[in-house]
Amino acid sequence: FNTALGRFYPGMEEHAAVANLIATHNHYLLAISAGAVFFGAMTYIGNAPNFMVKSIAEEAGVPMPSFFGYLARWSIPLLLPVFLAVTFVFFA
Repeated sequence: FNTALGRFYPGMEEHAAVANLIATHNHYLLAISAGAVFFGAMTYIGNAPNFMVKSIAEEAGVPMPSFFGYLARWSIPLLLPVFLAVTFVFFA
């Protein structure tokens, strides 16, 4: 987010730069928000609620994949293509 502010409004006060960014370049804010949401799901350990669910499931005896197992089985083959498609459809 700050990179976008510095790129378009260098030297401007932050509150004024944010207002200008929202008014003139809102597609950057949409892309930043979508990236934060989508790529938080890429690693379930990197996302606190997902990590909590994993811990509760393991405590209950449910087998859960390791970090790299999750990446290999779910993130790369399923989530990454979906996220790339969403990126090209909505932000290209």
